[in-house]
Amino acid sequence: MGKIMIQGTGSSVGKSIIVTALCRIFKQDGYSVAPFKSQNMSLNSYITLDGKEMGRAQVLQAYACGLEPEVYMNPILLKPTSDKKSQIILNGEVYGNASALEYHNMKTKFGDMLKEHFSNLESKFDIVVMEGAGSPAEINLRDRDIVNMGMAEIADAPVVLVGDIDKGGVFASLAGTMLLLRDDERKRVRGTIINKFRGDIEILKPGLSMLEDIIKVPCMGVVPYFNLKLEDEDGAISFNSKCTAKPIDIAVIKLPHISNFTDFDAFKQEDDVSVRFVSSEDELGRPDILIIPGSKNTIDDLIKLRECGLEDSIKEYSKNGILIGICGGYQMMGTSIKDPYEVESSTLYTYGMGLLNVDTVLEKDKVTSRVKGESKNCMDGNSEVYGYEIHMGSSKYGKGSKSLFSINSKNGEKVSMEDGAVNDKNNIMGTYIHGVFDGINFRQYILNKVRKSKGMCTRKSKNYENFRDKELDKLADIVRNNIDMDIIYDIVSGK
Repeated sequence: MGKIMIQGTGSSVGKSIIVTALCRIFKQDGYSVAPFKSQNMSLNSYITLDGKEMGRAQVLQAYACGLEPEVYMNPILLKPTSDKKSQIILNGEVYGNASALEYHNMKTKFGDMLKEHFSNLESKFDIVVMEGAGSPAEINLRDRDIVNMGMAEIADAPVVLVGDIDKGGVFASLAGTMLLLRDDERKRVRGTIINKFRGDIEILKPGLSMLEDIIKVPCMGVVPYFNLKLEDEDGAISFNSKCTAKPIDIAVIKLPHISNFTDFDAFKQEDDVSVRFVSSEDELGRPDILIIPGSKNTIDDLIKLRECGLEDSIKEYSKNGILIGICGGYQMMGTSIKDPYEVESSTLYTYGMGLLNVDTVLEKDKVTSRVKGESKNCMDGNSEVYGYEIHMGSSKYGKGSKSLFSINSKNGEKVSMEDGAVNDKNNIMGTYIHGVFDGINFRQYILNKVRKSKGMCTRKSKNYENFRDKELDKLADIVRNNIDMDIIYDIVSGK
């Protein structure tokens, strides 16, 4: 039937969430629909059923479409390893590391590949909903653009421009973006959407009319500010936002290179649980559960924890509190980390926290796999767990170490492997499994462990996938009720 591309006046204006909403609306209306973002930059990634890596934003969009995520929805993923370098994931596999300039110079190589991916999508689905990145008005990048107007040209796609009114200056940002586009690019822009509005729409309406007169493009709707329990946009998580205190307090260490912070989204549906991110001793307090998350630069992040005093606080907390490490966090909790090939940084070795008797070596080959398994040394009853692995290292057990989980399936193939580690008191645990809290069993076990210790009644956890699906329907209702879907369908169909 057609296609539509959502671009924005800048980062974090709501492109991802508008694409997600449109994907769900089109699905509700009976169309087969797929998301597409040619290039994503994020430390939040996901592993597909065939063991390929892609950005999390397109994963949520795939779920909105009722699809299993696949890498053709996000062929290029950039994962920053430092302020100046990123790991390039091409079609789900590691392509190499590059500086910003090196990557800018190689982008022209990927045009034919992106065109082929998009053509395949068009042939399989009624509608393709595309997403840009940052802003199309980044004129210094225009000559080699493959994600905004450059991708719109490859796909010959109409564009809708999104602006964020909550930041202020939305009229200037929309008009300024249009001003900096070339004539042929401006012709692609069929409408605008104003996002994150709070207040009286009647006061805003005169400005909408004036904006339309200035840029000669209609405003298709104003989406109100809302708070749904869906994944945060890549790179836009509000780590410092205040959360309502609840009986169970979970603190997550905000690492400088934190990755896969979506690992904790499943806790959002627990009525008695709040999650907060901390980056200093003063913020830490005395949480019921402390989590060290994944990292794209494990050694450097551990050294930062050491320098700011958080490592000592974590070690003191671990004497009686529940401490969990995920992937890089798990590696930090061991006795040592070696990086002989300088996979993540130029630091070849550092000693770990010494909380679990495991030693880690970072290796050249990346492990990317979907896994299933069961608890080995901590959970009672149904102990099935699932999730995905994304890591460059392998950890070896020292004398007396106990594994946390037993893995019996990797990418659909039967295996027999050990994962993670747990101490004798069962209060310090580490695992390589991202998304381990998405499943009911481990999340319920950990939370009920806290509830019992606080004299609270135990609870049954809910299915996160069902919860997420209901939130997607709420999102679709909000957007459908506040933008002109007739115009959207006209754009999609090429009218």
